[in-house]
Amino acid sequence: MIDNYLLEELVTFAKYKTLARTASELNVTQPTITRGMQKLEGELGVPLFDRQPNRITLTKTGELAAEKASTLLQANQQFVTEIKNYARNQQVLKIASVAPGPQIVLTREQQQLNMNIEIEHRLLPNDQVEAGLLNHQYSLVITSQEIQTDLIESRYFGPEHLYVNLDQFMYLANQRQVSFKELAGLSFVVLNEIGPWKQIIQDHIPNAKFLYQAEYDSMQELTKYTNFPFFTTNITNPNEVYNTYDSVMIPITDEAATMTFYAAYLKSQRSTIAPLTKKLVSVWPKKL
Repeated sequence: MIDNYLLEELVTFAKYKTLARTASELNVTQPTITRGMQKLEGELGVPLFDRQPNRITLTKTGELAAEKASTLLQANQQFVTEIKNYARNQQVLKIASVAPGPQIVLTREQQQLNMNIEIEHRLLPNDQVEAGLLNHQYSLVITSQEIQTDLIESRYFGPEHLYVNLDQFMYLANQRQVSFKELAGLSFVVLNEIGPWKQIIQDHIPNAKFLYQAEYDSMQELTKYTNFPFFTTNITNPNEVYNTYDSVMIPITDEAATMTFYAAYLKSQRSTIAPLTKKLVSVWPKKL
């Protein structure tokens, strides 16, 4: 069986016509090319080159061999590509997120992504992202912090913007937008598992009280029968989860009310993850 590198040397020589250009294109020495050509002729048992003083050209047989070699190399590359693509499609890519918004996008668009993915529904703390990737527990993690290390890289994913839902009869409900400071002293019903958003609302709303709920069912009941304010984002659809008929959804203007997400993965998995990250960016909501 003839090695691919010998076929590649022959095809490259047929294209560039000289040993020097062939060696330069393949980033090897000229003697290496000479030995390779001699070896190829020996394995085929036919002369492929017409060697004259200070000049070497392909014979007619050599030209045919170069043409066939090019076809073989293309077929080999196609073989490798198809096998890798098939294996990639068979592989289950497990995805985790530090916040619920990306989980919602992934779940909502899973069929459109048309890839074999498994979504981890437990939120992953930001300080566990690198470990989750390095121990291969997850193929990709959506994180609120950009990561660039020797082994891990991240790609911009998209933003999420925080809104507050206020009872329509509250004086703040007449405003087009509010700040965290204007929400001071209010009591909010909040889902317990909201990732980094929990620290943000606690740090930025003065003297607020947060009535954390472990289940969506509890949130549904409270938003249906009480007028406590609650939070949603441009990604969540509150009408699918909460009773919002008597509330007004208002954007929060503070810089901290916008969270940027990144898709983090191992550099060694870049070729496998790249098609997925490209699709994820395409389905992320474009408007705040």
